[in-house]
Amino acid sequence: VADEVVTGFGRLGSMFGSDHYGMKPDLITIAKGLTSAYAPLSGSIVSDKMWKVLEQGTDENGPIGHGWTYSAHPIGAAAGVANLSLIDSLGLVENAGTVGADLNAKMRDALGGHDHVGDVRGEGMICALEFVKDKTDRVFYDPADKIGPQIAAKLLEQDQIIARAMPQGDILGFAPPFCLTTQQVDQIVAATERAVKAVLG
Repeated sequence: VADEVVTGFGRLGSMFGSDHYGMKPDLITIAKGLTSAYAPLSGSIVSDKMWKVLEQGTDENGPIGHGWTYSAHPIGAAAGVANLSLIDSLGLVENAGTVGADLNAKMRDALGGHDHVGDVRGEGMICALEFVKDKTDRVFYDPADKIGPQIAAKLLEQDQIIARAMPQGDILGFAPPFCLTTQQVDQIVAATERAVKAVLG
């Protein structure tokens, strides 16, 4: 089972993260990127292999009850079709791959050597900074220090709403829109560098 709620529909520079990493899942869960959150819609993509088992089970045991109150809602479905059409026509998947690689590379160059940045990681339009008290021994900050939220707040002071403190520790996560430009990447990286330095020196 591949959870593509975040990585589906272009975020990694390919239509699905499964494609990006050469995976062949039996079942794929989809949501956010399907409508770009213009309307609620989620779904599952079922492989032929799995579908054949479901068909056989239906023949033997009767229909599988999988229709729910808002299943296949016409407004959500219309938003999904319109969104996917725009993703294709505007070349947003390719842009996510190219500009996302630029974002991750520039973030590594700017902050990878910082004494309190333990890791800069990401792929496509996903990037994250992990903050550490001691880089050599990978000693993390006390959660009560709220380093990630402090840095996110410093970004907000610069009118940058591009990152958020993640709940898994002192991690600052970036998931910018697929239409991001290289000029905007430079602005984001510069603002992040200033925010990190303001909090961690």
